[in-house]
Parts: sequence; C-alpha cells; structure tokens
Amino acid sequence: MNDIKLLNPDSQPSPADLDLTRRQFLKISGSGIILLFTVGDQSLLAQERFRRDLPTDFNAYLKISEDGRVACYTGKIEMGQGVYTSLAQMLADEIDADLSAVDMVMGDTELCPYDMGTWGSMSTRFFGPALRLAGAEAREILAEIGAEHLGVSSDKVSTANGHVFLTSDPGKKVSYGELAKGKKIVRHLKGKASLKKPTEFNIMSKPVTRLDAEEKVRGKAQYAGDIRLPGMLYAKVLRPPSHEAKLVDVDLSAARQIPGIDIVRDGDFVAVLHRYPDVAEMALTKIKATFDHTASGLNDENIFDHLLKVAPAGNAIASGGDLTAGKREAGTIAEKTYLNDYVAHAPVEPHTATVRIEGGHTTVWASTQTPFMVRDAVAKELGVSTETVRVMPIFVGGGFGGKGRFTQAVEAARIAKLCGKPVQLAWSRAEEFFLDSFRPAAIVKIASGISAKGRICYWDYHVYYAGDRGAAQFYDIPNHSTTTYSANWSGAPGAHPFSTGAWRAPGNNTNTFARESQIDIMAENAGVDPVEFRLQHLNDQKMRKVLKSAAEKFGWTSAKSPSGRGCGVALGLDAGTCVAAMAEVQVDKLTGGVTVRRVVAVQDMGLSINPEGAKIQMEGCIMMGLGYALTEGIHFDSGKIADLNFDSYELPRFSWLPAIETIVIDNKDADPQGGGEPAIVTMGAVIANAIYDATGARLFRLPMTSDRIKAAIEKK
Repeated sequence: MNDIKLLNPDSQPSPADLDLTRRQFLKISGSGIILLFTVGDQSLLAQERFRRDLPTDFNAYLKISEDGRVACYTGKIEMGQGVYTSLAQMLADEIDADLSAVDMVMGDTELCPYDMGTWGSMSTRFFGPALRLAGAEAREILAEIGAEHLGVSSDKVSTANGHVFLTSDPGKKVSYGELAKGKKIVRHLKGKASLKKPTEFNIMSKPVTRLDAEEKVRGKAQYAGDIRLPGMLYAKVLRPPSHEAKLVDVDLSAARQIPGIDIVRDGDFVAVLHRYPDVAEMALTKIKATFDHTASGLNDENIFDHLLKVAPAGNAIASGGDLTAGKREAGTIAEKTYLNDYVAHAPVEPHTATVRIEGGHTTVWASTQTPFMVRDAVAKELGVSTETVRVMPIFVGGGFGGKGRFTQAVEAARIAKLCGKPVQLAWSRAEEFFLDSFRPAAIVKIASGISAKGRICYWDYHVYYAGDRGAAQFYDIPNHSTTTYSANWSGAPGAHPFSTGAWRAPGNNTNTFARESQIDIMAENAGVDPVEFRLQHLNDQKMRKVLKSAAEKFGWTSAKSPSGRGCGVALGLDAGTCVAAMAEVQVDKLTGGVTVRRVVAVQDMGLSINPEGAKIQMEGCIMMGLGYALTEGIHFDSGKIADLNFDSYELPRFSWLPAIETIVIDNKDADPQGGGEPAIVTMGAVIANAIYDATGARLFRLPMTSDRIKAAIEKK
C-alpha cells in the first residue's frame, strides 16, 4: 500500500533532528541514491506566473532506498483530485520503476521542494513536466551507474521494472536498490535527459485505480483531526455573531468553573481548551460576550446593486474588430444581465489544525492546500524563523479553493503558544460557513447581436467580480470586446461584506453560465439548433471535436429551442482543456422542481496521465456542479450569515445522481492540461439551457432554485 508517510508523533525524530537545510537533508538522509537534476529548459513554466513552485538551483524530487522503493517528494497535496496517483504514474514511468514501488511524500515542508499551493488544475500541467524530467534524468543516471556495476558501457544496458540489465542478456541485471545499497551518489548528466514518447509509455495514459483508495475506504488515511499527541488539548474560539460585530466585553467566570478548562485570551481573541472536545464546546457556550454591531443593510437581494455602485474601473482583456460597426450590422440585439449568488465551499472535512511547539520547534498538521504558506504564516505568528516550523504531510478532505486560506492553523499556533501545550482546533460546521471565503456574488452584462445572415456580429461582454478566468469568448465573432471589473474574485476593497475567494475553477462557472446562455439566445434568434449554431461559429478544432463527440454520444437531434424535450448544451474552456456538456432535464412546471436525468461530458485535456482518474474527476464535477446550478446560495443580512448548516444550505444529494457518461479524448501527443475543474464550469449553463428547452423560461440567476424557476415559468 502506498502511503503518505505520516510519522508517528511518539516515534518521530527529535525536533533538533528536523532542523535541516535542504543540503543537510541530502547529507544525512540515510542509505540510498539521492539524485540531483537540473530542470533545464523551463519553457513549459514560462506562462505560469507562479514559477516559484519549482526550485531554481536543482531539484531533489526523488530518493531510491536500499529496498528499491522510490520516494516521490512533492509540495502538492492530495485532497481528492487524484494527483497522489497520477504524479506517481509520471515518476514511475519515466524512471522505469513499478508503480507499486513509488511512495508519495506530499506537502512535507521539511522534505519536499517549495510549492505555492495546490489549485488551478496546475499539478499535472506545471509540476508534472519537472517531475517527469526528474524521473528521466534519474533513469539515465541509474543506467550509467548500472553499466559500471555490470562492467559494460552505458549504451549496452536498458532499464525496466526497477532494474538495469544488459540489453543483449536481460538475465544479467542489477536492481536500483542494489545500486543504492550503502551509497550516496550525486551525479549530473552531461547532456539533457530525454522524456519518453507516448509510444514508450508503460504506465502513463493507462487507467489506474487510485492508489489511496483502499486506505481511505478502510479508514486508515490520516487527516489533521486524526492526529493525537500526548497532553493535547482541544480548542474552541469565541466568534462574533456577524462579520460587522466587534467584541466590547466578555465574562469568562462561568466557563472557568468547568473542571479541566483552560482559557487563553489575547486582546479580542478568546479560546477555551479541554482534553475532550465536547467539554470545550460546552464551555464556549458559558461565555457571556457583548458585541457592538453596526448594520450595513446589505443582504443577498440588494448586494448586486451595491456591487455595481462600488465596482472598480474596467479592464479590456480581449477585443477584435469594431463594436460600433458590429452593432450597426446586427439585425437583432439581445441585452441581458446574469447574476450569481455567493457560494460556500462546504468541504466534508472542516478546517482543522494540530500544532505542537516543543524545544524551539513547531510541528503543524493542517488541512490546507498551501503547506508552505502555512509554514510561513505560523512562523510569522510565533515570531520565529521558518526553519523551525514544519508542516507535516496528511490527506486533505476536500478544498475546492477554500483551503487556500489557513486561518485555523495560525489560530492553533497562537493558542499553543499561549497555553504551552499541543493544541487541535477544528472548526464546527457553523464556523466553516461563517468563516468561509465564499465564491463571490457576481454580475455579467452582455449585449450581442446577429446579422441578417444569422451570424453573431456583435459581442460586448462585461463581468463584475468573477474575474477573467473563462471570460474571453472563443467563438468566431468579428466584432467583440470583453471587459472585466476586477481581475479576480476580490474586487474593490470593502466591496463584499465578508471574505471571498477561489471556488473551483474560480470565475469560470459564472462566465460560462452567462456566455453559453447568451449563445443559446442568439441561436434562437437566428432560428437555428443550438448545437448547429455553435458549430457555425467555431473554428477551434479541439472544441469542434468535443462538441461533435458529445452530440454523437448524447444522440442529439437537431431542433430549435425551446423544443419541449428538456435538452441543453454548453461549451467551456478551462485550464487549457476544452469541454462540451449536454444534459436532459425534467421540470415540474407547477413547483419549479428540476430532475436532471442525464449528463454527457466530453473533454480534450491533451495527454491524460490517468484516464480513469480523469473520468472520476469529470463525474465529481458534474455532481458538484448541480449544487451551484440549482440550490447553493448564501443568505445573509448585514454581515450575519443565515446558512450555518446543511439544513438550509442544500448540497447535491445521492438521490439527484443522473446518468453520467464521460469521454476523454485520446490526445497523447499534446501537452497535458488541467482535468480537475473543466467539467464543472459548464453545469450552470447546460442546465439553464435545458430548463429553457423544456419550459421556454430563461433563468438569469444562479442558483436556479425551484422558486425562481416557478416564477420564471409564470412570467413568460
């Protein structure tokens, strides 16, 4: 079983042993071959603004131990997206080792190369090439060393299954483990390592069952809340009733009467601790706190007017032709406004952190997408150097962008320093909602027109607060302009009444919902079937292929919308991946209730490292996408969050599961692109278009709740 190497807190090295620089680690890391390699041509990373995720001097991403096992070191983390498996496939294939011999060590800030965080479908695209290069260079170095061991020149040997052998006599061989036994060898290639061609793959591009599956199914996988330390206390933090409230006075006397309770206070920060979490929870309810609250008057209905009033200046990110000329040419113009509510991340595992400060060293187990940022933030909070803080590798129980923030880890470190004992802090479900960095409420305004020939000749697109991801359209439109008001989700300072942040494929869900709904409106105005209309306006061959493949798989028959069938189509482009989705829905016109019966999704993600993993991600995207499309939206009033659990904030349920069919286009000769998020961006649009096809009622706001659908049907 491949494991993230979780050290037993009672048997791990002493804190002094952990105070290592990268060079010191290489010197004392024990028996094995440590392979250093130079990244070389980094053109694959040139387009990525976060190039810090790879070292600039050398990369020690792997170690071969005496028993022949290969440790793969990566700053990335596993939170359900499957890189635990796909990264292992990359390394195993390039180094010519068995996949079962690879041990993933993920997010350990002491052992792994620096990484800016796991998000944006970037693990495979930007970390993958460097990891493959590491494996390729390791393979060639091992071949050199193996040839010396066998007494032949390196051109006489080959590598496979963790061995170097004579090409002419495979029985004469030496294992990687034998070569490593009792040795530390640091060697660079004289030339550049050669990556394998797709025709040479043995492990990559083959469907593989997730390597962490059995661990998780059997309950062996460890998360931040599973850590147990001697003398550890569970902490609960006093929270304000709203985001606009400030602590005025606090009475801790009743809480102090509970046996075994510790209370720490640092200014307005108050935490209670106990050896049992339920007692700490109970003690928190005994605190009498007075808060000053100034109501802003903002709520989930007037927020859009507010956001438009405080919007920053726009920035044109794409344009072509002449908008004025295009508008004159247009025989029919449609001007529409699309909205989406705030959306919570709602991971199964809440934000959790366990912190121990001992002997001048701090060890952190945190549910986070950003281990190195946690290390730096904890060090800053404690006033110590980053070299004395170690974030340990664990699994993460879902993130979706929300665990890029790590407030709980900083809080836990603060409490541990104040109380002098190991501390575990796990947010309650109410805290998870209240302290979330929501997907921002956003507005998209589109004016578009078609010519007398039925072609889109005019496209004027303005998006507020969703950012530019997915905003620029990819259709053949001669006169077009795309303007964003805020490059990401934050917008102008103080625009939102609480924190906002990245939410799976940030911004692209909003932009795709607006764009693809508008394209359907254009198709109807032209009197053309929506699939045919898209094909008429697509020059990109990858996008055309995914659309045609989806139509074939779905069994799409040409018809102008609304046809009454309840069928919809939407296209998306995210993280370099083209995706097409089709859906069939049934709508109860009396209640507005929607049943999604079937979804077909096709994506071209270039080289797919693990096609089985890619399909699983697509299925997950489709199910998760049903939530933001139909039910998920935060209700609030003047900074007070009304949704604090799943009784009012409704996530997709197993009973909603439609028939899902997926296709991953076989495109091995293209560079790998993102696979963890593209399918989700189409879900709002494809369901909206299917609802319109079924009822003739167009929905312009997400989520498309039954009440909103019913109102739209009655209004049409």
